[in-house]
Amino acid sequence: MEAKQDILIELNTILDFIRWAATNFTKNNLFYGHGSDNAFDEATHLVFYALELPWDLPEQYFNAQLTTKEKQTIYNLILKRITTKKPLAYLVNQSWFCGLQFYVDEDVLIPRSPIGELIKNNFAPWLPNTEDVQSILDLCCGCGCLGIAAAYQFNQASVDLIDISSKALDVAETNINMHNLEHRLQTLQSDLFENLSILPVKPKYQLIICNPPYVDAEDMNNLPTEFSFEPQSALASGNDGLDCARKILASAGDYLDDNGILVLELGNSYVHFQNVYKGIPVEWVNLQQGGHGVLIITAATCKKYRNKLIAISEITI
Repeated sequence: MEAKQDILIELNTILDFIRWAATNFTKNNLFYGHGSDNAFDEATHLVFYALELPWDLPEQYFNAQLTTKEKQTIYNLILKRITTKKPLAYLVNQSWFCGLQFYVDEDVLIPRSPIGELIKNNFAPWLPNTEDVQSILDLCCGCGCLGIAAAYQFNQASVDLIDISSKALDVAETNINMHNLEHRLQTLQSDLFENLSILPVKPKYQLIICNPPYVDAEDMNNLPTEFSFEPQSALASGNDGLDCARKILASAGDYLDDNGILVLELGNSYVHFQNVYKGIPVEWVNLQQGGHGVLIITAATCKKYRNKLIAISEITI
């Protein structure tokens, strides 16, 4: 990269810094997968954040001249992104999901689940009567983005957010408070369904949404540097990526309402799932906005195949 002083003299406008940042991001082989998928969008996000600008900024402002202090702030953030390869969301403790802002730090994954597309569509056609959805579970909630986004869509539902990590739940609580949803959302520390099982009455949900750890051993060994900043326990899930999924599917039927559904994200590990769970009818979602490996299984299917799902959960690979 050019000397800082030269840059601060030669670059003057918002667009100058976006273009320069994008060029240097590309030169330094950064990875984009934590909120953007290309260098230009990443650069725009960075510059807009540094200048506290809205996402719908009119184009005529792109040629606005920057002050020396603004230039220094942007330059330092660009340099940190390049030299550390830390995802931008962690550098600025901010991420966006389903059009909503979330606080994030290195105790949680950065929101990017394709389940967001289903949330925006109210999980149609799988939940035809949205007014009937009164209880939702966000399992393996991390920062709480899925549960919070679902709470906006199903505005009469109560939402439980569960995670094994107390630090992740602290982040989720921060986001619940930021969105003023304390009256409808609650958190619970639990290893999957474990602490629900000891309640006097098991809760029943019309919707369970889950983005669990699902990265298999091969993919874990080949992740870009940016992923090393995320909690590895929220990514890795055994040799075939299905360690968590096995436990979830074995128990989900016990916590689903009779007409409820489980929405489970498995990413690349859907290939392993199709081999392991042959004969069990699930529906793979055709995602229009990108992503893959999201399945839907009904309460009826969970109950019908309960013994087989339990047997599979007891297999160690």
